[in-house]
Amino acid sequence: MMRFLMAAAGLALALNAAAAPRRVVFEGAESEHRWAVEDLDLPRDWTGYNYLALELRASSPQRFSLIVYSADRVQRRQLHPLPGVWIRAAVPLQYFRQPNRAGFDLASVGKVPRDSFWISTGGVYGELNAVDAVGVAMQAPLGGPVLDIRSAALAKEDPGSGVLDRKPVVDEFGQWIPADWPGKARSLEQLRKEWAAEEAALGAGDFGYCRYGGYRNTRARATGFFRVEQVDGRWWFVDPDGHLFFSTSSTGIGAGGGDARLKGREDYFAALPPVDEAPPPGRRPQTGFYTWNLQRRHGPEWKTKWIELALRRLDAWGMNTIGNWSDSALWDARRKAYAVNLRGWGMETGYMGMPDVFSEEFPRIADKAAAEQCGPRRNDPYLLGYFIANEPPWPGRESLVVDLILERPPSAIQREAKAFLAGGDTPERRRQFIYRAFDRYLEVINAAIRRHDPNHLNLGLRFGGGVPPAEMLRASRAFDVYSMNVYSTAVNPKVLEEIYRVTGRPIIVGEFHFGVPGRGLAPGLVQVRDQAERGAAYRYYVEQAAAFPAFIGTSWFQWVDQPSTGRMDGENYNIGLVDVTDRPYRELIEAMKAAHRRLRSVHAGSTPPFDRKPRAQ
Repeated sequence: MMRFLMAAAGLALALNAAAAPRRVVFEGAESEHRWAVEDLDLPRDWTGYNYLALELRASSPQRFSLIVYSADRVQRRQLHPLPGVWIRAAVPLQYFRQPNRAGFDLASVGKVPRDSFWISTGGVYGELNAVDAVGVAMQAPLGGPVLDIRSAALAKEDPGSGVLDRKPVVDEFGQWIPADWPGKARSLEQLRKEWAAEEAALGAGDFGYCRYGGYRNTRARATGFFRVEQVDGRWWFVDPDGHLFFSTSSTGIGAGGGDARLKGREDYFAALPPVDEAPPPGRRPQTGFYTWNLQRRHGPEWKTKWIELALRRLDAWGMNTIGNWSDSALWDARRKAYAVNLRGWGMETGYMGMPDVFSEEFPRIADKAAAEQCGPRRNDPYLLGYFIANEPPWPGRESLVVDLILERPPSAIQREAKAFLAGGDTPERRRQFIYRAFDRYLEVINAAIRRHDPNHLNLGLRFGGGVPPAEMLRASRAFDVYSMNVYSTAVNPKVLEEIYRVTGRPIIVGEFHFGVPGRGLAPGLVQVRDQAERGAAYRYYVEQAAAFPAFIGTSWFQWVDQPSTGRMDGENYNIGLVDVTDRPYRELIEAMKAAHRRLRSVHAGSTPPFDRKPRAQ
């Protein structure tokens, strides 16, 4: 019989830690398990408690849903723990009680990192004063993942989250120690042999590209810059020399490790990577295991040598564009088309990504940002175009954004909101106000960009997947290209049809990926069965999208796997083209090359797209 325990963090109630852990095995298409609160020795009324502290061990890096069942609601939050070790996960109950108001894009609003896990923040909200049960669930589990829970407690103060045993958990190459897999790096000598073999095998590629990445034996009007044109009923980019161009790229091509979460968790690591003490002006110090492995690979001249290797890889793999958030040193090499994500509109200090667009200062802020970022590149023929923002989080949260505007200190946007809502403060009126502000946002930013660079394409906002609200879709006619990030097995043709019907603009996908749970890494937002299926998934996604007449490009997210202990928001996904030791995922790369050889004829409508859906189980 489990008994009540007193905890230092405020009269917490818990399972007896000496009892056998409760074990869950996830099997089937969707697997769910639940326990009555009485069986966990927890009360029904959680009022006054701020954390649910779980001591657990997950055998797999697949995330699961933590579910709180009450008499009148079911509340689900995704939980992703570090796998293979016992951890304490102190789950903040505030994310069950109210929406997260922090952040300026979907990723920063939608999840919160802790030292041993991350938790999603969206869903059903409400008081936790009549809890009947607690449960866990997993969709599409691979290999019968096991979850052991040996302690569950409520606490008023944060008891802390962390790895409880078997530290360190990350080796000197950045690999997850508790997991094993074929090809895991065991020594620097092994890596050097594999690095040398890869470089010796890299060829120039056979994709029919010209110097800008367009198809050599095509012809359209040349303007000296990238543009878009509809040819025989199908849209294309047109490169500066007048060749038809279908964009394929990866985001985040760079030498940074992406691991900004070393501080405070130093004992997780067998060795700590060195910090770049003298980064280039305007750039953060590079640190992390990917950076360290590049230094091991290339030696003292690693910063220039990795650029050369990255460009050779893009040539060999058939990627003709350097995607969003890549290192500007790659742009300056002037060997590949590239896209730039613009910043500095005041979103980070705004209201969930909405700046104070009615302030007198906003046009000056926008003009300064455009002058600094667009002006120097206005004559660069390799620049494909600009993204003006990424995944605005306010669609569906308009009323919450208005709450923030009204609650904060007086401002121009607050005065506008109060005046507008004086005619009626309803959810629909709040929506109307936010989209009135959105129109102003686009008007000012688009004009600033065009003023400082009239030569390059406005690639839009990189909306989250699906069809956005009608107001946003209509406003997107102001862009040259409509961009969206779609994490799914494929881009829904009906979504493409609706977007094109309203906007009349060609369409690109700015982010997608597929991953596999393993190596201590989670599968990302779309899971497939194994590394071979990552390749099949790439071919299916890209070729199916390319068959749509108005679709003109895709960008994989991202170049390198995320850190095994999580990036800034906790994500640790197996989504790289290369792993943390800078070795390519061969099955994925070979499938990419096969797709890229076919894209011209698939998009022209003369070749049917790859039609085998990827396997998830």
